Amino acid sequence: MTPFDDWIAGAIGGGLIGLASLVLMGLLGRIAGISGVVGSVVEGAREGFGWRAAFVAGLILGPLLYAVIRGGEAVPVRLDVESWPILIAGGLLVGFGTRLGSGCTSGHGVCGLARLSPRSLAAVAVFFAMALVTVFVTRQMLGWGG
Repeated sequence: MTPFDDWIAGAIGGGLIGLASLVLMGLLGRIAGISGVVGSVVEGAREGFGWRAAFVAGLILGPLLYAVIRGGEAVPVRLDVESWPILIAGGLLVGFGTRLGSGCTSGHGVCGLARLSPRSLAAVAVFFAMALVTVFVTRQMLGWGG
């Protein structure tokens, strides 16, 4: 796959995310916030469980279908993680942050910004600022990563 192919795949993927968000909002009046949808499925929410389960199934099956079509890996997965405890702690912190921030990057970044929500704009600004700080600290100060 060339860099141009990567760009095209990214543009198509981004367009499909936007389209799926638009359809979900248009048909059900719901925000396509991944953390909320997945959390509701895990918790076994009664209301709207069907569409939520279908949404999560699409998250899992989409990359697999892509792999079948492209004849390769579904997602380039790196299993030789240098520190599993740090990876797990990071995942838990992200989960805690999505609850604390009342949404994740998909809910605030894709749907909230599209609705011109000031709260989502503030949340996305914090997401990006913390991402920059995290990369700087882990790579420059601690020497982790490439």
